[in-house]
Amino acid sequence: MRTSETTPEPLQSSPQIPFLKGNVRDYGLLLSLIVIMVFYQAMTNGTLFQPLNLTNLILQNSYIVVMALGMLLVIVAGHIDLSVGSVCGFIGAVAAVLMVNHGVHYGAATCICLLLGAAIGAAQGFWVAFYKIPSFIVTLAGMLVFKGLALAVLQGSSVGPFPPSFQLLSTGFIADPFNGETLRITSLALGLGLALILLIAQIRRRTEQKRYAMQIESPYFFLVKNLVFVCMIAALTYLLASYKGLPNVLIVMLLLMLVYDFVTTRTVLGRRIYALGGNEKAARLSGISTERLTFLTFINMGVLAALAGLIFAARLNTATPKAGLGFELDVIAACFIGGASASGGVGKVLGAVIGAFIMGVMNNGMSIMGIGIDYQQVIKGLVLLAAVCVDVYNKSK
Repeated sequence: MRTSETTPEPLQSSPQIPFLKGNVRDYGLLLSLIVIMVFYQAMTNGTLFQPLNLTNLILQNSYIVVMALGMLLVIVAGHIDLSVGSVCGFIGAVAAVLMVNHGVHYGAATCICLLLGAAIGAAQGFWVAFYKIPSFIVTLAGMLVFKGLALAVLQGSSVGPFPPSFQLLSTGFIADPFNGETLRITSLALGLGLALILLIAQIRRRTEQKRYAMQIESPYFFLVKNLVFVCMIAALTYLLASYKGLPNVLIVMLLLMLVYDFVTTRTVLGRRIYALGGNEKAARLSGISTERLTFLTFINMGVLAALAGLIFAARLNTATPKAGLGFELDVIAACFIGGASASGGVGKVLGAVIGAFIMGVMNNGMSIMGIGIDYQQVIKGLVLLAAVCVDVYNKSK
């Protein structure tokens, strides 16, 4: 009599494991930022999370975050822009000459500078898009050109101060009609409202993904992740509200982040930019005007570099010939640390922002600890190399 043999079923892995593997870069970045902040909080004896220092951290990195949003699209499209630091300094110089030397109203001067930034981006994008000159060469030339033009415009000396109304762009805070003495009620309410809106958006997104049978997180993991995120926003808002409130430039950054996240994830234009960086030939054969798309990404980069130049100039309250020096390295590093691929086609807005703040927290923490600028550069270089190595390793898998 034959006995039936049953073959044991293979062990099934948790359905969350493939999801976590597919999103390991996003979660790893956020976890890295938290670990770095906790590390420097401990090493600086609690100085990092002081309300004054957090406010300075935001102000010091605002222009890097703004340029990182534009650089992300350039890198995703398969290019690079080395001129953003020089353009930033040049626009600040032009703004100073217009407002300080010629008395132009700050509103009109701001519009002129943004249009000038768009023209600079168009001039560089024209050679890259339509004449196929490598972006590295075009923007390297632009870096030298606009660094020289900044010196020429300022005639080798600093120009300032700016009108007080213009300085509010970078040094102002959200007004508080409630006149809170120890806590800015308006800023706290705005921060908590933002946390609630983001939570609702995540719930709606999960519901939509579930409707289309997409792979989603388990309810427990989703709940814990979002509660941690909301608590972090609430804690940051409370700390800022206990000092002077939310900086004006933080509101500008948040609006830009929301707009660019929407463009990259919800629009045809965003999908086409990723297709362009992933495979330009395939994108062209599918009917995408790759030249026009490349041209637009450089125009966008020019506008954001101009905006960053205005923010930086308003923060310093003067325009100097050395403004913007080395900014391009921090911006590019922020994008790569944030998960953008050097070969194009990969990268997220949130990743670029987190990458910028990782660089900012490291700069701030090492300065508080008294680490010299020489070793700071060494450490930042090693972090950038490690980020690129992780990207290459993930691709090889």
